Amino acid sequence: MADRLTLEIATPMRLVVSEPVDEVVAPGIEGYFGVLPGHAPFLTTLGVGVVTYRIGRDEHQLAAAGGFAEVRNDKVIILADTAERGEEIDRARAERARERAERRLSGRTQEDVDYVRCQVALARALTRLQVAR
Repeated sequence: MADRLTLEIATPMRLVVSEPVDEVVAPGIEGYFGVLPGHAPFLTTLGVGVVTYRIGRDEHQLAAAGGFAEVRNDKVIILADTAERGEEIDRARAERARERAERRLSGRTQEDVDYVRCQVALARALTRLQVAR
């Protein structure tokens, strides 16, 4: 069994991460899952949330939304719709998105609201703000 996993995180636009790691925690559609070396293989759909990976004692986080994750005993491949490191996130823009989603969900607008879409937008904005901190 390998001591480390190879983690690859890619979006349609770029390869975000490709390196050996000790542990990965990612937001599956039905909740967060953790992966250590030697994990049983599986395939899952990703939700909106924070992807955390550890290299030694250093912990790294990315805001991710949508896509798929494939886990093998020595590799985790995440194909995300979006994935951003904290330093890449525009906090002011994420804050405006949070406010807009909360306003729409509260019914304080005159427009027709797609509540599911607004809930996803709110979750994504909150995740981006969490990672940006």
